[in-house]
Amino acid sequence: MKILVLGSSGQIGKPICSHLIQDGHNVIEWDIKNSIDQDLSKYNAALEDTMSQSDFIYYFASDVGGAKYLEKYQNSYDFINNNMLMMINVFGALKNTNKPFIFTSSQMADIYASTYGLLKLIGEKLSSDLNGLTVRLWNVYGEETDEEKFHVITDFIKMAKNNNQIKVRTNGKESRQFLSVDDLYKCLITLTSNFDKLDKTKNYHITSFKWTSIAEIAKIISDLSGCEVIFSDGEDKTQMNAMNKPDEHILNFWSPSISIEDGIKKLYYNL
Repeated sequence: MKILVLGSSGQIGKPICSHLIQDGHNVIEWDIKNSIDQDLSKYNAALEDTMSQSDFIYYFASDVGGAKYLEKYQNSYDFINNNMLMMINVFGALKNTNKPFIFTSSQMADIYASTYGLLKLIGEKLSSDLNGLTVRLWNVYGEETDEEKFHVITDFIKMAKNNNQIKVRTNGKESRQFLSVDDLYKCLITLTSNFDKLDKTKNYHITSFKWTSIAEIAKIISDLSGCEVIFSDGEDKTQMNAMNKPDEHILNFWSPSISIEDGIKKLYYNL
């Protein structure tokens, strides 16, 4: 299958591309890191031409990062404008080509205090109108290279390795549902293979369905590295301690298989 991956060099796109290539798919990688001509926030007629030649599209591209990045930028004009322009160009091309696609949203789409979540919610509306399949990702972790955009697990691992110390920005009591990017790949392939049969009106939440506190994440990494963990008095400002309940419809097709301990251990030794 010829698959176009939008956001192919990102935290999710890069490992997904690697898995797709290993499984014999013809992958077309599209990312601003490859070329300025692949900046999705700017109109490019080649995008529509490339979509026309593809069998399926994965829409991962977004201006996003971990909690530090979102707290700093998500309410800024540039952040909002950049994400809006990307959606206008990509969904416009998807409308004109009528190709099957998966749009990756976020569990934060239910957190209305989050500007990033509201932007993803708009994307979900556009995806639905074009008969695309929207999936909501819950804190996917994997190898990252852009330090400014590090998510919590990568951030902690880097601190442990470089400083022999993990400084937690909060008291660590907030909890998240984390998912290995390897588990995500298996789910995406299952959904892609069954795309025509799937009910596009259902909610497809891709997560581990297990809550893990930030303090527990720090302890897992501390046990691997032998480093100390230092907590602060801060509280969660990104999700405001919101704990949404994921829809379990996805379990009819797929279930996660990688524990948080095994996933972190693999990432720790690969970074």
